[in-house]
Amino acid sequence: MSRSDTRVPAPAAGAGLTDWLSYLESIHPVEMDLGLDRVLLVLRKLMPTGPRGRVITVGGTNGKGSTVAALEALLLAAGQSVGCYTSPHLLAYNERVRINGHNVSDEALIRAFEQVEAARGSVSLTYFEFGTLAAFLVMAEAGVDNLVLEVGLGGRLDAVNVLDADLAVITSVDLDHTAWLGEDRNAIGYEKAGILRPGQVAIYGDDDPPASVLQQAAAQKVHLLRPGQGYRVVQDESAPMLVTDTGHRIHLPGNSLPLNSLAAAALASLELDLGLGDSDIAGVLAGLTLAGRFEQVAGSPDVFLDVGHNPHAAQWLAQRLASLRASGTYRRLLAVYAGLEDKDSAGVARALAPVIDHWYIAGLDVPRGLSGDALSERIRPELPDMVMTVEGRVSDAIKVALESARENDLVLVFGSFFTVVAGKGYFEVPSGQTSE
Repeated sequence: MSRSDTRVPAPAAGAGLTDWLSYLESIHPVEMDLGLDRVLLVLRKLMPTGPRGRVITVGGTNGKGSTVAALEALLLAAGQSVGCYTSPHLLAYNERVRINGHNVSDEALIRAFEQVEAARGSVSLTYFEFGTLAAFLVMAEAGVDNLVLEVGLGGRLDAVNVLDADLAVITSVDLDHTAWLGEDRNAIGYEKAGILRPGQVAIYGDDDPPASVLQQAAAQKVHLLRPGQGYRVVQDESAPMLVTDTGHRIHLPGNSLPLNSLAAAALASLELDLGLGDSDIAGVLAGLTLAGRFEQVAGSPDVFLDVGHNPHAAQWLAQRLASLRASGTYRRLLAVYAGLEDKDSAGVARALAPVIDHWYIAGLDVPRGLSGDALSERIRPELPDMVMTVEGRVSDAIKVALESARENDLVLVFGSFFTVVAGKGYFEVPSGQTSE
């Protein structure tokens, strides 16, 4: 198909969301086509003056979704209206666009898709670019005061970066999507730092930022808050606490979300001057959960789902599991793992190997999905002593793991969004989707 996709007919009036999503998948010759030119052309037709609300852009390798969810909760607690855009989704596309804490309705998405289609003319857009512009329109229609946008891939050339951020958050920088972003942290950091804007305040949420992030911040005179410079996360009476150079002391919960993400969101709320006290922020964060992020879906034995899919995310999981084991809560830790072809499966396994007693390796029958045999062949040379059972599907692996598990064991099902979707299907966990 050529860059002009006029041969693909748009959905007719009255078409449903499924029809539109199928159309979005068909109209661009490649799935990923990084760059801002096409999106900018259409955005200027749709929103000549830009969005009315304040823009907070969240990029990074891991922890973006947790940061967005935490900041959304804090904005709502402060009585402000907020639209959130995240990706990918677990069970329904509507999860990608939230207005004041609720997934947007099919009808609102379709209205926005129709407007993007009318405005783009002969401009070819990817699935993600089309959906990003539609999300902006949904938020404009809702009239929200704040737009919290998660970067899909990288930052500099990601579609959400067509909007200038009033506040930028980079959660972490590590190796992932190397074919698109570069082979080392410095190259990837340069792409992530593309969401920074001259003279703004920005937040870096992890230790040891790559030199490229610091260089980009300095070049643009960005006031970059980062651990050791502006804030720190410390242990206070065995509980973690965010301590800022301006005197704030905010208790952070030891729940299912990464501390760095919670700290970054708390810092963002302070920079946005929401009027929340330190104890108010701590209370909001203490009650926060997020689907697919160390989400418990069953008990006796306890079963958790997590979308962690790269070594950096696996390291967080390993720390979380090691803490639970040290507390004496669980006897054995069992892992059901399924992943994608373009991920560092061996690196993931190395990170978790010290805490996992038995691995149940499964296949994913999705684009870029690895079979159970292919995944095990990647891992075995690196960890020849790993205790491993290989199954064809995630559901089969879960079944076998549960048959082996005892009441005081923990079963972790992880590896990608597709793995978590399969886990939710096995345990019949609802999406929790609500309408606008």
